[in-house]
Amino acid sequence: MAATKTAVRGKASARNQNPLQPFVWQGTDKRGTKVKGEDLAKNANLLKAELRKQGITPTTVKPKPKPLFGSTGQRITSREIAIFSRQLATMMKAGVPMVQGFEIVAGGQKNPRMKEMLDTIRAEIEAGANLHQALGKYPVQFDELFRNLVKAGESAGVLDTVLDTIATYKENTESLKGKIKKALFYPAVVIAVAILVSAVLLIFVVPQFQQVFDNFGAELPAFTQMIVTASNIAVKFWWLWLMVSLGIIFGFIALKKRSTAFAHFLDRMVLKLPVLGQIMHNAAIARFARTLATTFAAGVPLVEALETVAGATGNTVYEHAVNRIREDVSVGYTVNMAMRQTGIFPHMVVQMTAIGEEAGALDTMLFKVAEFYEEEVNNAVDALASLIEPFIMVFIGVVVGGMVIGMYLPIFKIASTI
Repeated sequence: MAATKTAVRGKASARNQNPLQPFVWQGTDKRGTKVKGEDLAKNANLLKAELRKQGITPTTVKPKPKPLFGSTGQRITSREIAIFSRQLATMMKAGVPMVQGFEIVAGGQKNPRMKEMLDTIRAEIEAGANLHQALGKYPVQFDELFRNLVKAGESAGVLDTVLDTIATYKENTESLKGKIKKALFYPAVVIAVAILVSAVLLIFVVPQFQQVFDNFGAELPAFTQMIVTASNIAVKFWWLWLMVSLGIIFGFIALKKRSTAFAHFLDRMVLKLPVLGQIMHNAAIARFARTLATTFAAGVPLVEALETVAGATGNTVYEHAVNRIREDVSVGYTVNMAMRQTGIFPHMVVQMTAIGEEAGALDTMLFKVAEFYEEEVNNAVDALASLIEPFIMVFIGVVVGGMVIGMYLPIFKIASTI
């Protein structure tokens, strides 16, 4: 037994010492046509042997050169993961073996990083690993929720169905994220442009007017004088303002990432904002309902599913609430009773959860809750866009227009005295 364990450890060590590496190759096929490609292999000789098995005579096999400036290709997006899940599920339902399915999906990737990742996962599966184990090598792209669902699907023998469910889940969550970004992006961009235009006016335009005003020798109106003073400060200390602004932005981001208490405070404040706060509430509930429904339908035990769901809500207030629900459920509470104790879930959500538990169809009822709140978010975002446009126009008019008017006030004053 000891000798066997030692041998297994030795093989594992050898495997770790010879990881798969990307190679580029050129050769000729059976018809004499020149072919080329990329593949992962432990060394060039093994790749040459594999190519010969496929009827290709290799002429050149060499390690793929590393890019000059870091990794090649764009980052792997959640949308690409969703598409991959859908494609693999479709192939498995059609009876295509998993390894071959990975090979087909990887061959159609335009993102080199995505292709390399899928090739590595395929090689791990060929070496005997389960799919959820192979996905564990990429925890950023395949989070704990994804891996737990795949593991449950493998255990129940319904991996194709689970992958299809994951694809639907990913598509819905990405759609929800897109709607929230839409709600935040437009006003943020307009405000940023207004600030940029104001800075340009203060640094480059106002000083030109100031030279004209100095020639007048007259006392400037208070409003104009305030703008001129702001311009002088901006021209003299623009670098300081830039450094302070960047410091605040990066400090804010770093503090949010490192301080749980600060992140919780921000999330709590966001939920209290008018209009936008309700959108964030509805989005968190939609994520909670869809994630829990998806994991529970896949056969993941309820307590374990709640542990996974907590981090998927996108808001630390709801994350803490879900963790409390998990603790209550683990000691015997029903889900609807535990949800009621948190005090943040609407009455309708609690009641629909209770009906689902009583009917033995919790996942079905939660899917309906998710669909309802996703539609609420969609409608609220459209309403917010039309509601916020007048306020943005007023903001631009007050900031930029006020500055322009301030510059022309002395001219109007002189004209009135002539």
